[in-house]
Amino acid sequence: MSIALHKPMTLEEFLAWEEQQELRWEFDGFEPVGMTGGTSEHSAIQRNLIFSLTGRLRGKPCQPYTSDLKIFAAGSIRYPDVFVVCSPVPRGTLVVTDPVVVFEVLSPSTASTDIVVKNEEYRDTPSIQRYVMLAQDRQFATVFERIGDDWVGHIVSGGAILAMPEIGIEVRLAELYEGISFEFESAASVTR
Repeated sequence: MSIALHKPMTLEEFLAWEEQQELRWEFDGFEPVGMTGGTSEHSAIQRNLIFSLTGRLRGKPCQPYTSDLKIFAAGSIRYPDVFVVCSPVPRGTLVVTDPVVVFEVLSPSTASTDIVVKNEEYRDTPSIQRYVMLAQDRQFATVFERIGDDWVGHIVSGGAILAMPEIGIEVRLAELYEGISFEFESAASVTR
């Protein structure tokens, strides 16, 4: 049996190819990876996050961006749900190379990539000081932060405060879930 092997794309080839595409694609360092749509909860968390960050960072050097702008992370091109940059982003920039805080809203179809692959990429990108993965089905975040040479993970849940000293702000986790009902969890626990 003969298997056709294709040559991995270079970053430059991917960026040129992506400009010609209607849909957005990430680049895993070898080939394009299609982006999927999200749920209403995903969209609400992303909206609440950008609203919370924008208000707290107004007038400061660090600024949040949404998944309309891509980042370069350890040889890959990613579209995080939200990220914060603390250096000026020139007009017309297509790829940010120095994000400081990155947020991903976990989805069943992308959770494995977000938890393992992107976590490693973000860890291997020196500018990234904090990576926050937000659950959709409960008020829960897994946070990785750079402490010296270590990449340390911890859990934030419920009414806890999400501290982000690298950008000088704190956000109550519940604020990111405003307007999202978790009634199914309450009903499930009553029937047990």
